[in-house]
Amino acid sequence: MGLRELATDGGFLIETAFIWCWHSLCWPIRVGLTGLPKQVGSMGIFGAMTTAVSGLSAQAYALENISGNIANSQTTAFKRIETSFVDMIPESGPKREISGSVTGYSRATNTIQGQISNSSISTHLAVNGDGYFVVQQPTGFSDGVPNFSGANLYTRRGDFAVDANSYMVNGAGHYLYGLPLDPSTGNPIGSTVVPVRMSNDVLPARATTSLRYRASLPSTPATASATSTPGSELMAPGLIGQATIATADAATFVDSSIAGGSMSVYDAQGNQANLQIRWAKTTNASAGPPATLDTWNAYYQSNTTAGSEEWTQIGGDFQFSGTGQLTSPTTNPVISSLTVNGTVMGNVTFDIGTTGLSQYSRADGTVQVTDIGQNGYAAGELMNVTVTDIGRVRGNYSNGQSIDLYSIPLASFNGDNLLKRLDGGAFAETSGSGPPILGATGRIVSQSLEGSNVDISEEFTRLIITQQAYAANTRVITTSNDILKETINMIR
Repeated sequence: MGLRELATDGGFLIETAFIWCWHSLCWPIRVGLTGLPKQVGSMGIFGAMTTAVSGLSAQAYALENISGNIANSQTTAFKRIETSFVDMIPESGPKREISGSVTGYSRATNTIQGQISNSSISTHLAVNGDGYFVVQQPTGFSDGVPNFSGANLYTRRGDFAVDANSYMVNGAGHYLYGLPLDPSTGNPIGSTVVPVRMSNDVLPARATTSLRYRASLPSTPATASATSTPGSELMAPGLIGQATIATADAATFVDSSIAGGSMSVYDAQGNQANLQIRWAKTTNASAGPPATLDTWNAYYQSNTTAGSEEWTQIGGDFQFSGTGQLTSPTTNPVISSLTVNGTVMGNVTFDIGTTGLSQYSRADGTVQVTDIGQNGYAAGELMNVTVTDIGRVRGNYSNGQSIDLYSIPLASFNGDNLLKRLDGGAFAETSGSGPPILGATGRIVSQSLEGSNVDISEEFTRLIITQQAYAANTRVITTSNDILKETINMIR
């Protein structure tokens, strides 16, 4: 160790410089008037302490992030926070490199998806791929009903449920937003998202306006009156062309026709009636002139009262070519003032489509109905809510109807990891993330939940490494402190 007095003033030491060595390491040290050491070389004692302290702070920051990740390993759709270490280099000469301090920064993992698992709750949702649900946090409540500020937030936490006010809210208290749909057409109403709220109002009754019917008729109907005689399978000659089969002829008509299915129909008040359909063949093309096409007539039962049965014709003649294709009519017939047991349903379209009716050889001689239904229903109450895989919030009613009421859009961002992190797994847009883009490439998975993307084993590994790094920095401080004590003792 070397010691050199630089200057004195009035018997007092102004500054002393010396070389202090520990084993094979030496530091040039200056002690000023205050008695505090000053760094001369590239790595002084205080420089080592400063670096070690910054290392302790950075590792403590990393421990904070790790502990948060472990604590939220079972939180729905939680995105872990990773720690990035950055060195801080002080300014130095061109031929000298000085070791600097270190600091820690959080690094988001919003783009890393957690595992998707099935859920038993019909309103639970998960996002597979890119995208966030649009939600809001209420600013307060008025008479128990939430008030919203209009500031949209974004989350992948999809544990939604219908609350007491019929809103869909997740476990963190964020309310789901969606696009309202027209119940009749299923098309969105506007382009502005609104809170998803299921109405408890009774679903109004809807009168039947269209009968959907698809069937294949037999070339030879197996009627009750059919024998081995050709033509016996046809409709009774005296009934052909009658718009209404009277009660007196009802039994004869039934014997010379075959059943064509049945369905429920409704009037505007929701009154239900059972609609029976029968088919009667009137001509065979194989019989030759004047018949050139196979011809059928369709009827529905307009009066079902025993002893007063009546049947009313649907449209006119249904004619088929030799290949079994329908040639006439070319448009859907309309049943004028469809009436069942005195209940008037109004004008109803008999929707057979373009290829809905055909005629082929069938050994059993019966009508093969492939699709039958109608668009009316009685009034109904909301029973439960489900969400489809295309992101449609569907209300299921007591009358058997399922109506799509909202469409759930997914928002995406150009800078996902630059979103502002909020409580409850929510995010807010920032200048770095850019504005939200509705129409993300991800898809909604119904009755499912996304888990946390935290890997417990990986986090504990990081915990051990961080603890070791923290301990190493404490050793640097301890050693630097010992050196400083020795230095001070030498100059006393």
